[in-house]
Amino acid sequence: MADSQAGAERKRVLIAEDEALIRLDLAEMLVEEGYDVVGEAGDGETAVRLAEELRPDLVILDIKMPIMDGLAAAERIAGGRIAPVVILTAFSQRDLVERARAAGAMAYLVKPFQKSDLVPAIEIALSRYSEIAVLESEVAGLTDRLETRKSVERAKGELMTKYQMTEPQAFKWIQRTAMDHRMTMREVADRILAEGQEAGGTQPANS
Repeated sequence: MADSQAGAERKRVLIAEDEALIRLDLAEMLVEEGYDVVGEAGDGETAVRLAEELRPDLVILDIKMPIMDGLAAAERIAGGRIAPVVILTAFSQRDLVERARAAGAMAYLVKPFQKSDLVPAIEIALSRYSEIAVLESEVAGLTDRLETRKSVERAKGELMTKYQMTEPQAFKWIQRTAMDHRMTMREVADRILAEGQEAGGTQPANS
């Protein structure tokens, strides 16, 4: 991973975690995997300020922090379209994961986590964030954006289940089909969902 990051542009990461030891471990893992840790914070308020100042490629937030918790910080950072957010949560806080998603978190990690868990979570967050940017460039109104995102998410799930695609593959298939047929991604997604309600179905093909 470090080699591939070095070959491409190294992603800049901001960490917010109130436990210094975990923050140190996390920073070490990120550096070993080829990421640049550009800032560290021990509370959510500092995390938001640093995110606005540094404009990192990714922000990792612990869900429980003083002054401003990770959920409130995630809402500010994600709402301001500053960067994708990965939330850190303890196993006992799994009920907060849905709230984290609602706050705009793109992915989450359950503590204690291994280095092998970290990179996939980051890549998922970066991928989803870029997908949303593509969708939002296509749709102007907030309500339409939300509906488009819902349709595309459901259509991705349909493709992943039916054709064993990965999430990025499913998104790219929808995106490519929309371009090829001069349709919006929402129209492609709605067509996939409509076809999914019918019995049977064949492997999608780009024409």
